[in-house]
Amino acid sequence: MATFKAIVIEKADKGTQAALADFDEVNLMDGDVTVRVEYSTVNYKDGLAVTGKAPVVRRFPMIAGIDGAGTVEASSHPAWKPGDKVILNGWGCGETHLGCYGEKARLKGDWLVPLPASMSTREAMAIGTAGYTAMLSVMALERHGLTPASGPVVVTGASGGVGSVAIAILAKRGFTVHAVTGRPQEADYLKGLGAAEIIERQELAGPAKPLAKERWAGAVDAVGSTTLANLLSMTRYGGAVAACGLAGGMDLPSSVAPFILRGVCLYGIDSVMCPLPRRKEAWKRLESDLDRQKLAAMTTEIGLSGVPEAAAAILKGEVRGRVVVKIG
Repeated sequence: MATFKAIVIEKADKGTQAALADFDEVNLMDGDVTVRVEYSTVNYKDGLAVTGKAPVVRRFPMIAGIDGAGTVEASSHPAWKPGDKVILNGWGCGETHLGCYGEKARLKGDWLVPLPASMSTREAMAIGTAGYTAMLSVMALERHGLTPASGPVVVTGASGGVGSVAIAILAKRGFTVHAVTGRPQEADYLKGLGAAEIIERQELAGPAKPLAKERWAGAVDAVGSTTLANLLSMTRYGGAVAACGLAGGMDLPSSVAPFILRGVCLYGIDSVMCPLPRRKEAWKRLESDLDRQKLAAMTTEIGLSGVPEAAAAILKGEVRGRVVVKIG
């Protein structure tokens, strides 16, 4: 059997170690669809897995990469045939199942969604799990009933992947978007994506009051912890917050006050095990509701060998927008 290049995570004397290596195809895991991966991307979870900063990886050796887009090479699944273009997001890939930082992936056909007709595999991975999560967040706010007339929507972690895509989507949908960032030098970038106002991260960094001045009708939060607690305390009556990340921590030092005195709703956004119908809806929406020029402006490209460096950078908050990984 042939070998192929992949970012492989192995157990080391202290923790784990990730490196570009040759991987034997015979060691791929069970699955009914084999995909020739063309592009992947770097998400926050990829950063945790590749650097070993958190126990994301549950089996070894592991091919990292929670996202992939490419062409079906072989399939025994009724929905897919050789030549089909497909997208993979989550489902434990790069954690419990071999992922997509490799030239080949063997996957379950039930995990895949079709590449939208007008989208390239590169564009799909410029979106990746971060952008797909942003779309799920916007969908949650809209199901809650928020419209541009409801008032401004705030996005935290604004210059990161989720934040960048969320701003672009919300702005195209007509919302007034406020962007929270710890990198004020990115103000022009964020305004270029559609942000109407830039807010310094420190405004949401202190201990949260049970209730603070009402500021926003809704929020997309990729940070968690004290930031999310402050957002909840500042959300307008009847508003909603979509929580989709933990870059600031897993704790939530809040109170019940926003929920029982202002009727605020907190929506949890899971992209990993999200049911297939909602995934397909999100990708259909991404095809129409995300400006491709803005997507291109927020995207940089690296090769497989650049993944370890990018993984370290994303955990340090040094990555702006989206990073596409060209496979092979």
